[in-house]
Amino acid sequence: MNIEEVQSTTKKQRIATHTHIKGLGLEPSGRAIDMAAGFVGQKEAREAAGLVVDMIKQKKMAGRALLLAGPPGTGKTALALGISQELGTKVPFCPMVGSEVYSSEVKKTEVLMENFRRAIGLRVKENKEVYEGEVTELTPEETESITGGYGKSIGGVIIGLKTIKGTKQLRLEASIYDALIKEKVVVGDVIYIEANSGAVKRVGRSDAFATEFDLEAEEYVPLPKGEVSKKKEIVQDVTLHDLDAANARPQGGQDILSLMGQMMKPKKTEITDKLRQEINKVVNGFINKGTAELVPGVLFIDEVHMLDMECFSYLNRALESSLSPIVIFATNRGICNVRGTDMNSPHGIPVDLLDRLVIIRTENYGPAEVIQILALHAQVEELHLDEESLAYLGEIGQRSSLRS
Repeated sequence: MNIEEVQSTTKKQRIATHTHIKGLGLEPSGRAIDMAAGFVGQKEAREAAGLVVDMIKQKKMAGRALLLAGPPGTGKTALALGISQELGTKVPFCPMVGSEVYSSEVKKTEVLMENFRRAIGLRVKENKEVYEGEVTELTPEETESITGGYGKSIGGVIIGLKTIKGTKQLRLEASIYDALIKEKVVVGDVIYIEANSGAVKRVGRSDAFATEFDLEAEEYVPLPKGEVSKKKEIVQDVTLHDLDAANARPQGGQDILSLMGQMMKPKKTEITDKLRQEINKVVNGFINKGTAELVPGVLFIDEVHMLDMECFSYLNRALESSLSPIVIFATNRGICNVRGTDMNSPHGIPVDLLDRLVIIRTENYGPAEVIQILALHAQVEELHLDEESLAYLGEIGQRSSLRS
């Protein structure tokens, strides 16, 4: 078999509308490059967005938000994504549409708060005592079944771990044996076991077992350095909404109501303010101790003119909070009614909230730019289009926007 005939087993990443956006495509001086980081044109908007990124990094955007205004298909969502990419790859990006807040089950302000919390990351650094090494022995200890009969039950497991510095034999309880089975650990795998929680993580197969084949399904890792028992810094990224949801879910008990509640499909329920305040206290405690840091992400609200006065007054208050992400609004409306009122206002946003906004305008693309964008998309999606096809598609894009 030739190497060219071997198909990769790696799943291809899904290609979305803005997969090609990797940043704002700016020079170090802040000037926009004609075609860079997946962007074409919109030089003035990109340069303005670069200034906003600098303001965010210097912590000068507190209490403010950004509004991207322009016709449909002029790259407002792409600009928001570019800003997020410029802030860092680990920064949470939470997109939503204005009409999402209208739900029969949950209050409008609750939907907004949930998305606010999704856009705020928490990077937790913990020094945990772990046992790490290559598995040299894995022997379950069988005991007589406590229920009687002829069956045997697993009472514990003896596991041998090896590192460059030495080996160690551990006797662990049955629950850790279950975790080892779940992770499909076998002799020759490199694993680590947390001493406090008993959590097991399979890192990969020891490179001592690597064969001469060029193509292998396994990921081979070197033998760990140092002692088997060590302290290791583990970094975990979560959002505040993850913490809310984990603590709001009932833990359950053995009574009939708890069991029925677990069997029934839960409806979407609101998370109380009291719970959020408790989580904020715990988070602030972690931050003060230095074991965690807050990572403010980007909340992108498209079609912001769909929100009503209740939502806008809530956003006014939420923007002043110390736990607030970078909020980016987008709209394609000019002067129009604020939803639910007879009041006319620019972009359908009340004037008191407009005063807080930094506004960036996007312009319509020219025919050459539309063709360049289509060629870029075709390249990402691995499509081969000739010049005549691109010119025809460019005409359609110029006539009825890139969305078509």
